[in-house]
Amino acid sequence: MKKIVLCAVLATAAVTLLTVSAATGTQTFCSGGAAGSAASAANASVSQFVKVAFTPKCSANVHLVGNDASATLYKVGAASGKGKSKFAGSSDGGAVSGADCSTAGGPCTASDASAAAGGATEPAPQ
Repeated sequence: MKKIVLCAVLATAAVTLLTVSAATGTQTFCSGGAAGSAASAANASVSQFVKVAFTPKCSANVHLVGNDASATLYKVGAASGKGKSKFAGSSDGGAVSGADCSTAGGPCTASDASAAAGGATEPAPQ
């Protein structure tokens, strides 16, 4: 009887690990401060693009946002806290694009990085 209970517990744990995904979606890694490791690690999940958690490195004055959109798509947006440009990239062919930030002639903000990540290239529907 003990073996049956133990097997049931182990099977439940294995299925749970495969079906429960970590908190995914948009994550803010760098908030325009000093250079160093990001405050948080990228979430990992068997059902998302990132399979193994990692901690990005932040450059000084950079806002960095990542979005684990699906099992085949990871989008990222970055903006310079002292510059006037924002950049978007994705795992869809490695496309990277740049644009001016929303503040005319002024420094970029975290919302510019979020907007860039939201507008990153997504795969065409099949």
